[in-house]
Amino acid sequence: MSYYIDVTPDYKTKTIIGNVWIHFKANPGTNKIMQIDLQEPLLIDSIIPVSNEIQIKKYWREGNVYFIDFGTTVFKTHAALGSNSSKSYSLKISYHGKPREARNPPWDGGWIWLKDKNKNPWMSAACQGLGASVWYPCKDHQSDEPDQGASLAITVPDSLSAIGNGRLKEKKSNDNGTSTWVWEVKDPINNYNIIPYIGKYTNWTDTYDGEKGKLDCSYWVLDYNVEKAKKQFGRDVHPMLKAFEYWFGPYPFYEDGFKLVESPHLGMEHQSAVAYGNQYRDGYLGMDLSHTGWGLKWDFIIIHESGHEWFANNITTKDIADMWVHEGFTAYSETLFTEYYYGKEAGRDYVIGTRSEIENDRPVIGPYGVNKEGSGDMYYKGSNMLHTIRQVINDDSLFRQILRGLNKTFYHQTVTSKQVEEYFSKMAKKDLSKIFDQYLRTKNVPVLEWKITGDKISYRWTNCVKGFNMPVRMADGGSTWLYPATEWKSVTGTKDFLDNNMKADRNFFITTKKL
Repeated sequence: MSYYIDVTPDYKTKTIIGNVWIHFKANPGTNKIMQIDLQEPLLIDSIIPVSNEIQIKKYWREGNVYFIDFGTTVFKTHAALGSNSSKSYSLKISYHGKPREARNPPWDGGWIWLKDKNKNPWMSAACQGLGASVWYPCKDHQSDEPDQGASLAITVPDSLSAIGNGRLKEKKSNDNGTSTWVWEVKDPINNYNIIPYIGKYTNWTDTYDGEKGKLDCSYWVLDYNVEKAKKQFGRDVHPMLKAFEYWFGPYPFYEDGFKLVESPHLGMEHQSAVAYGNQYRDGYLGMDLSHTGWGLKWDFIIIHESGHEWFANNITTKDIADMWVHEGFTAYSETLFTEYYYGKEAGRDYVIGTRSEIENDRPVIGPYGVNKEGSGDMYYKGSNMLHTIRQVINDDSLFRQILRGLNKTFYHQTVTSKQVEEYFSKMAKKDLSKIFDQYLRTKNVPVLEWKITGDKISYRWTNCVKGFNMPVRMADGGSTWLYPATEWKSVTGTKDFLDNNMKADRNFFITTKKL
């Protein structure tokens, strides 16, 4: 499936008008009803088959969903082919209206109608969670992404630039004071990642010598921010690519290039056109989320949102209930970037420092099938879980192989949390399932209880899932390991030895309790 989206926004009226060509395949036995999503108050004006091989019997709306009834024409076509192979079709959908306006992007999204400080129009969209159907008709589900890429044509006044995902294929003057910019993505892309940026932009480019050769990098910023942007992007982008290719494998979209675009909101992982709005400040708008100082050594949005190119864009979850795969790994990319340039202890300080952001309010994995995320702890509880699993694996070379292997094995695919979890256990040759269950499917942090009686120490796990048996290293970097279960276990030793060693390594995200 692929999309060709043609959109024209009107800044004065806050409306858009557009056409979307959806190219798709129908398998023999396909349901004759197709669902297309478009959120109110946008309206579809017409749905027209591009070829004569299919006909539309009727279409109708139910809330934010349109249903298209093809009658029996699809099945007749397959019968005429005399085979069980799939067949390609195309639809043209024309639509218009006033899209939902973003209230607090990117968290509460929609179309964004702002002005820059020179009073020039500055427009974009942000729609993760809310759904891409907030501004164009599509099959709006993460498991149904356009696996054959997408094109985005944006018509704007000649005084503005229009930026989209991928590579610029054409810029044409319409001889009426407007120009149309046509961008093309060849790789699979999430629906919510297809985004226009419209403003008074200036562009420059460079190349990065990466694992798959020359990677084209492009930067689009507001015209008055060029000098600040060149300094900030020049410092962090190539080092980011170097660190992440080391840990995760090659940048996943060499065909489409890497791009940073200044955005009228904080930032988002829009594939091959990453949204940047961190005001050219280090940290997260000048704050260190780890409270250690390490988070002020680099620009949070460049590092975090670019990390999503591997986890969210290359590997995408089928259901947003599993969004920890996007956010947990990407939050841990902040740690891995810090470690790569400042050393292992700096990385440890950073990830442990982020524990102050964890609320343990509800499970990280949300309910399935209802377009609902789990806890916001998916970020830093997710990253601390991964850091804990790294300790259990106890082999940094293997841990890195697993991260790279994930991006190779699930390259350009949609996945479930279970697939990722099972891959970890398989490659680590350890059953990590109870660890994943504990940190993802409960809100509880496991407690290591222990007590000393004479020369004997007894210990067990509590506040945990049934069968939880995670081993834990005692003392930072120590060689003593305990293998607790939910039933009491005991070892003997001198009281001094027991007192000195009964301190869990800080790299394990657990709590301890002496009885």
